[in-house]
Amino acid sequence: MYSFFATISRMKYIERWALMRSSRPENLSEHALEVACIAHVLCTIGNVRYAKNLDADRAAILGLYHDATEIITGDMPTPVKYHNREILHAYHEVEEAAAKRLLELLPDDLRGTYTEILLPEKTEDPSVSPDRDYLRRLVKAADKISALIKCLEEENAGNGEFSTAKRTIREAVDEMMSQMPEVADFCRDFLPAYGSTLDELL
Repeated sequence: MYSFFATISRMKYIERWALMRSSRPENLSEHALEVACIAHVLCTIGNVRYAKNLDADRAAILGLYHDATEIITGDMPTPVKYHNREILHAYHEVEEAAAKRLLELLPDDLRGTYTEILLPEKTEDPSVSPDRDYLRRLVKAADKISALIKCLEEENAGNGEFSTAKRTIREAVDEMMSQMPEVADFCRDFLPAYGSTLDELL
């Protein structure tokens, strides 16, 4: 018996934004789906509009699993994680150990495929495949955009709790927009619709 996917299914029990008062809770499964969708379209924009050769399907898979280690570690709040280099380094070590533990829950013949998903920075050589490094950056951008969307939704619900987070995340997304045209295009074309009512969307 192998418990990898039963364990992955527990992402729905991991609540994000633990230190914040949310108008609506967000779990890790919801976040992972949103990141996967955004990462996929960022790559699609790069391919269609900027003649790149990005693997949108791989970006979606990386997005789905990008926080899977939090099933074991929990969601560490950003202010704590980035408080200093020592904490961040220690957290990365814990993340890697959690990923390896998850991989042990797979049969040997499947482990290689999921190692490339859960530990992409350890298994990919950017000099051999530079697009892979850019693709991982787009997945990280999708993660930030998803966090910004959460802040906008909370703001639209009248919750001022996320105002500081929104400002900080917006600055990070703005920097990514200046470095990756796909991010700029998404924020221009798609971000304004978030927070609209269903009648307005359709």
